[in-house]
Amino acid sequence: MLTFIELSGFSKRRQDLLLDDEFMMFQELLIDAPETGAIITGTGGFRKIRWSRPGMGKRGGVRVIYYYVTSRGRIYLALVYPKNEQDELSQEQKKALKKLSDMLV
Repeated sequence: MLTFIELSGFSKRRQDLLLDDEFMMFQELLIDAPETGAIITGTGGFRKIRWSRPGMGKRGGVRVIYYYVTSRGRIYLALVYPKNEQDELSQEQKKALKKLSDMLV
């Protein structure tokens, strides 16, 4: 059993970017395969996954940044943003996620 924990950076934007049904489908994907996302170098293990939104076209999807703590069965949802807003995380964002990963383990 996995527990999803929404961090403030995620929950602030989630309702604007993902409908409840879309969010539930996304959670089901992570329940089935929590290590699906690619590990982001320099973040201490945070992962990035692309999620397409129905009717939004190729560039209308979102990226979700999350951290999977295997030993605790938790998935921390850290960030969600449109693909057309930001391509890669900045070095500052990566450093902040690295510090956060040290606290979550």
